[in-house]
Amino acid sequence: MRLFAIRDYRHLFGAQVIALFGTGLATVALGLLAYDLAGSSAGAVLGTALTIKMVMYVLVAPVVGAYADRLPRRAFLTLLDVVRAGVVLALPFVTEVWQIYVLIGVLQATSAAFTPTFQAVIPDIVTEESDFTRALSASQVAYTMESLLSPVLAAVALTFMTFDWLFAGTSIGFVVSALLVLSTRIPNARPSGHTRVWDRVASGITTFARTPRLRGVMALNLVVAAAGSIVVVNTVNYVRDELGGTQADVSWMLAASGGGTLVVALLLPRVLDRVADRTVMMTGAGVLLTGVGAAVAMAATGVASWGVTAPIWGLIGGGMALIVTPTGRVIRSSVDSSQLPGAFAAQFSLSHLAWLVTYPIAGWIGTSSGFTLAWAILGALAVAGLVTAVVVWPRAQAAPAAAPAPAAARGGAVATLLRDDAEAAEGVLAACQCSSVRAV
Repeated sequence: MRLFAIRDYRHLFGAQVIALFGTGLATVALGLLAYDLAGSSAGAVLGTALTIKMVMYVLVAPVVGAYADRLPRRAFLTLLDVVRAGVVLALPFVTEVWQIYVLIGVLQATSAAFTPTFQAVIPDIVTEESDFTRALSASQVAYTMESLLSPVLAAVALTFMTFDWLFAGTSIGFVVSALLVLSTRIPNARPSGHTRVWDRVASGITTFARTPRLRGVMALNLVVAAAGSIVVVNTVNYVRDELGGTQADVSWMLAASGGGTLVVALLLPRVLDRVADRTVMMTGAGVLLTGVGAAVAMAATGVASWGVTAPIWGLIGGGMALIVTPTGRVIRSSVDSSQLPGAFAAQFSLSHLAWLVTYPIAGWIGTSSGFTLAWAILGALAVAGLVTAVVVWPRAQAAPAAAPAPAAARGGAVATLLRDDAEAAEGVLAACQCSSVRAV
C-alpha cells in the first residue's frame, strides 16, 4: 500500500494505534480501580473522573488549537506522550479516590492537547489526495478497532493478571508512541489568519452556531453522549453488582458495544454513497433512543441477564457509529478550507461538552438513585437532542450523500469515515506489517 510507504506517516500511524489501544486498556483499568477503591460507589467515582476528563477536553483543546501554529509540534507531541506515560504508571499506586481525580486531570489535560495537534499534522505529512483519503480510512479503522479490541485484550489479560498491570502496559505504550513521534519529520504549522487568541478559539464555535447543519451536529452530540455514558460509566457496576460478573466480564460487555460500533463502521461506506449524511445520522439517533429505552426497561423490570444486556450494549455502539462516522463529512461540506481546523477543534470541544453533562448523571444519579432514574433522565436528554436536531437541521440543508472532499479541504480531520471496505481492510493489514512494536 503506497500510503504506508510514507515513512513519517507510517510512524505516526503506529504511534496513534499504540496510544489508542493503551488508552483503551487504561479506561477498562480505571473502572476496575474505581470499583476496587469505592465498591458500590464506583459509578460515582468513575463519573467524576470522566467529568474531569471532559472539563479538560472542553477547556484545553480550543486553547491548544489556537496556539498549534506557534509550537514545535514534534517536540510537543513527544513531551505529551512522556507525561501521559508517567501519569498512567502512577495510577496503580493510588490509595485514595482524590488521588485518582488529580492524576486523571493531568492525564486528560495532556490528551486534550495531544489530539488536535496530532490531527493537524497528518495533512502536512500526506500531501497526495488519494493517499490522504486512505489515511482517513486507516485512522477510522484504528478508532473502531480500538473500541472493540481493547476490552477484549483487557479481558484476556485479566484472566492471568490483575488490572494494575493494564496501567503498566498503557505506560509502555505511551513511551513507544513518543519514540515513534520523535522518529518522524514533522513540519511546523503554517501561521493561521487570526492574530488574537480569542479569535482563534472562537472562530470554530462561531461557525457551528451560524451553520444549520453544524447546529444539528451539536444537537446529535447530546444524543451520542446520553446513550454512550450508560455504557462507559455504568457497565462496571451493572456487570459486577447486577449480573454478578468478574473483572474480565466487564471487558467483554464493553466489547459488545465496541462490536456494534465496528460492524456499523464497516457497513457505512457503501450506505453513505447512496444515502444523505443527515438521514444516516438521524437514523443513528433513533437507534440510540431505542437502545436507551431498552436499557431503562431492563433496569425497571429487573431483567438482568447477559443475553439481554449485551445486545442492548451492541445496539448503542452501532447507533453511536451511525452518528459519529459521517460527522467529518458534514463539517468538511459546511465550511471553507481555511475554517476547517477551527471547525474540527470546535467539534472536539462541543462533543465533549455534551459528555460533560451526561457523565455526572450516569455516575452520580446512577449511584445515589439507581440505574432506572439515571437512564430515564439520559433518555429524555437524547429525545431533546434528536428533536432539536430535526428542527435546526432541515432537510433542505442536508449535505450531499457522497460529496468528495476537495484537495484544499484537508484540515485537522483525522478520525472520519471509511471510504471503502477493501481500503479499510488493506489499512489494517498494512498497519500490522508496519508496526512491529506493539506494546498493548
